[in-house]
Amino acid sequence: MTRVAILGAGSGGLSAAVDLAQAGHDVALWNRNGATLRTNAAERVVRFTGVLGEGSHTLAAVTDDLSAAVVGAEVLVVCLPSIVHRRLFDDLARLGISQPIVLNPGHTGAALEARQCWLRAQVPMPPIAEFSTLTYVARVYDGVVQTTGKAAVVRVAGLPGSESAVAAAQDLFPCARPVADVLASSLANVNLVLHPPGAVLALAWAEATGGDFTFYRDAMTPGVERVIEALDAERLAVARTFGHELPPLVQEMAEIGTVAPGSPAGDVAASIRAGSANQSIKGPDSTQHRYYREDFPFGLQPFVALADVAESPAPVARSLLALGSTVLGADVMEAGRTPEAIGVADVSAAALLDLVRA
Repeated sequence: MTRVAILGAGSGGLSAAVDLAQAGHDVALWNRNGATLRTNAAERVVRFTGVLGEGSHTLAAVTDDLSAAVVGAEVLVVCLPSIVHRRLFDDLARLGISQPIVLNPGHTGAALEARQCWLRAQVPMPPIAEFSTLTYVARVYDGVVQTTGKAAVVRVAGLPGSESAVAAAQDLFPCARPVADVLASSLANVNLVLHPPGAVLALAWAEATGGDFTFYRDAMTPGVERVIEALDAERLAVARTFGHELPPLVQEMAEIGTVAPGSPAGDVAASIRAGSANQSIKGPDSTQHRYYREDFPFGLQPFVALADVAESPAPVARSLLALGSTVLGADVMEAGRTPEAIGVADVSAAALLDLVRA
């Protein structure tokens, strides 16, 4: 049994709380907003349905006090959107925590951003491992977490000196498969390929209907498919520059479990539409949705920063980023994972590889 503090009480955090509690771990749940806890984990009870079963679990602790949540924990599991990572990293640095941290998910550039936060705080950085994507597909409805998918495989990596965090990630989440470095895990983030094309090309639909369409079925049109394929080719090219041969999108999703095994790589849209875990997920209802607020500033933007380091043209990614930046505004993008925020401004590919592998 491991004493785990799960930081975040949204759909990912609640799914992780249920999953780890079912596996026999001692789970404490933290969320900054106490109202979310009162709704989603009233009386320390998490109610759940879906692939993790149906019922309720009583957790060891539920709190909105971060210091109380982490004291005594052996591992911290961060299940929060990228948009709030920096604030949490700053808070954890101020607390001087030393326990291994598992970012579930990290998305693109999370460990690199964490490093910058601890450097600013001028305190020793704890071991940190990042997952390429969230280990669950889930939504919360009326205080019940509905988990429609559980990943079969996700990529995990840590910065140098983070072996204990990678080991903790594998212990808690058997689906974790180590990769060489955090560039590989960051570039294995399927959401940076899946969400921006549809979010941009279906923006009028999203705003006109308030999200009354299914994102992975209705919005997966032939034109969107072509943009996804081109963006995915750019992702693989950047990864190759850093020495990584990553699977193409459909193969990566098949390993995760969000498309059927054996789905044809050449029919991206059909494979995505047929994936049972995502079929019922609605489209974004406005530009406040995380497909805009998270996947552009914290997914596509750091990807383009890595493409700059790799000296890769990535024209589709840059075009999507320009459109997303126009929609969201400069202030939103500046608060995201800029080159400076992840520490890659004016860094060569060789220097970055030395940093992540030293």
